[in-house]
Amino acid sequence: NPRGGCWAHARRHFHDAMKTTPPLLYAEVMARIGRLFAVERDIKDQLEAMAKQQGTPVVGATADAIRLQIRQELTVPELTALRHFLDEQKKVALPKSPWGQAVNYALNQWEDLSLFSKLGCLAIDNNVAERSLRGIALGRKNWLFVGSPSGGNTAAILFSVLASCKRHDVEPWAYLRDVLQRLAAPCTGEELRRLLPQH
Repeated sequence: NPRGGCWAHARRHFHDAMKTTPPLLYAEVMARIGRLFAVERDIKDQLEAMAKQQGTPVVGATADAIRLQIRQELTVPELTALRHFLDEQKKVALPKSPWGQAVNYALNQWEDLSLFSKLGCLAIDNNVAERSLRGIALGRKNWLFVGSPSGGNTAAILFSVLASCKRHDVEPWAYLRDVLQRLAAPCTGEELRRLLPQH
């Protein structure tokens, strides 16, 4: 089962190797990874411009298709060149050195790290997910006692819904109030899907 890798983590490994790596090598790998992130910024800007022009946000399958097309045109060649660079570095890097470990991390994770270029719905990193979990991590001791296993399950669902609301700039309490009123009437599966925060 494929899973998306996180380029922010891969970049951090190279950043941690900065002090023991020749400056030109460090600068080159960071520039190459930086170009991957630049494509993502361009995609975001393009989607925002389209939303402004249309008067509605570009989301779902439409946004995914646009991301995928741009990534196929711009990201895939960058990934190919980066892979070649890392393969060459692996031949000369000391495996136990910070640089060698960073190169090996990226190469060992390559399928996961490149999956975002094949799926428009995936992000280049998991920073959004990590930020949404920060509040839970900070309140960890508060969540030790949820009353029962079913209470823990309910809490997990509510945390997920609230994180989705936050991600899509939806005011959580207004969203929950609206959805709970709508759920009082029978809903089809398609109607339920339309109640998700991104819609």
